Amino acid sequence: MADSWLSYFGIRVTNLERSVEFYTQVLDLVELRRVAYEGGAYVLFKDPRSGQRLELNWYAPGSDFAAPYVPGEGLDHIGVRVRSVPEARERLKKLGIEPATRELPSDEDMWVLPNGHRVMYIKDPDGNFLELYDHVEESWDEPIPDHY
Repeated sequence: MADSWLSYFGIRVTNLERSVEFYTQVLDLVELRRVAYEGGAYVLFKDPRSGQRLELNWYAPGSDFAAPYVPGEGLDHIGVRVRSVPEARERLKKLGIEPATRELPSDEDMWVLPNGHRVMYIKDPDGNFLELYDHVEESWDEPIPDHY
């Protein structure tokens, strides 16, 4: 997809603070953003040398996203920024790829967040989730901001 770039990897963790301590102390990652919401929280990190990003996702027991945790199977999703989620949806539809957003607690193919960002999930051939999202208010051609 020419109108996309790999943004970050999201992994599930069982204890957010313990994992934050591990990734900052062991890998020297820098915390960029922390967001708590009903049913969970996430922390976005950036490697100061490579610029690569990692998102830690913690889900409260009983939340819509919580699932039994199996060590070694903690990949939650891969974040991919696209120029336009509706345009990506049409391109993927032609390839026979349908949204997987409905498998999450949703009855929609695409979510529109309060800030206007659009989000759609698809699955790779092995069932791993990819989150496709756009930020229509930001220039596509500028350097990648640190809030990703």
